[in-house]
Amino acid sequence: MSLHFPFLSKKDMEQIDALKESYGGASAIEESIKKMREYPVRKKIAEKKGFGDTLEKAEKYALSFAKVEDFIEKENISFTKPGVATTQVSGWQGAPVTLRAMERIAEDKETLIAKEFISVMALTEDYVLNGELLTTLAMAENIMGAEKFCNTNMVSTPLSNKAYERLEKITGEKFDTFSPDNNSRALILKNMGTPFGNLGGVEVANNNHLIYLDGVTRGAVNTGGDFFLNPSWSTIVAACYYARDIKNLSFKISMLLSTQNAIQLRMLMNIMKEYLRDDGTTPLYEINLGNGQSPEMFIQCAKELKESGIPGVSVAGHLRINPDLGIADFDWTENAHKVLDSGTDMTIKYESDGTSRELDTMGTYFLPKDERLANSQEIGDVIYYKSVRCSNDAKEIMRKGHKATFGKLSYR
Repeated sequence: MSLHFPFLSKKDMEQIDALKESYGGASAIEESIKKMREYPVRKKIAEKKGFGDTLEKAEKYALSFAKVEDFIEKENISFTKPGVATTQVSGWQGAPVTLRAMERIAEDKETLIAKEFISVMALTEDYVLNGELLTTLAMAENIMGAEKFCNTNMVSTPLSNKAYERLEKITGEKFDTFSPDNNSRALILKNMGTPFGNLGGVEVANNNHLIYLDGVTRGAVNTGGDFFLNPSWSTIVAACYYARDIKNLSFKISMLLSTQNAIQLRMLMNIMKEYLRDDGTTPLYEINLGNGQSPEMFIQCAKELKESGIPGVSVAGHLRINPDLGIADFDWTENAHKVLDSGTDMTIKYESDGTSRELDTMGTYFLPKDERLANSQEIGDVIYYKSVRCSNDAKEIMRKGHKATFGKLSYR
């Protein structure tokens, strides 16, 4: 059955196509991402930007990380059940925070590093271009071997006047902005009723999806970041259309999109189906199912996604969440065991370690740069404790006969 109404108008597609061409087109973007993911390239740039010492320390810490094989051998583990758990830890807030977490993980010699990382940080031009994001990706992906590092592009992020002028010229669109200072502009967010209303700025009213795509591409071509959080229905449509011919650019669906049941999942699958790549895959790599789901609904969603015929899409669930993101003492661990025991694969995600530590909050994600850097040791400790919780839960999953997967550095 075809769509009654297309998701994108002719004008929408022309604007998105023009934006892509402004970066040299799909092939050029793809090649830039590929080049910028190479460790020697990243390391050379990091050194020039003043982060050489950071990577040297990270390489040293990496020598002491625990190995999955040692745990399996010590506890005589055997994988006898279907249902694989992919590990994921959120909150990797820049280079100093990541380095501190690595230091703590190296010290304890027991924690297994997650396979996937999430960072909820504004992709300011400073963060993208000053070497810090690139250095963070080098530590996460090249040294620790994280298979995916998800960055978050919030359209509320102030950008230089030049960036806005460029985007408006390319797309012919005018954006409703204000000037925080003489050198920058930022969207006026009309739904901001609370400090973190609308997740602090994912509002995509009017044609703000163009700002989202521009920020994603800026981050991708300058750092090699290839995986981005996608917060809204319109940006999902735009991203699926935009990246249908950029094979190394992918997106994660935020649980804040409210994919809480199979009805909403089917809406999402229709978008995916409409903009499949030539090889039948989708730019959407992962769907974070909503916190309100029962294990039975999670299993149903996973089953329907598998039956859709769209390959390579994983489903994730929060096992622990920040205390200011949901109900107190949120714990989905037993539900995750039910999902895995059904033979269903899932990604186990940790927004928190479940103890309500200071700085283990959504508010920490939005700290100004100077405050983030000043508190980097403490925030790094928070990431360490999340990693410990994730590792310990994954070990219990393995004890029960299910396979769990980790970052490459956790293997010999």
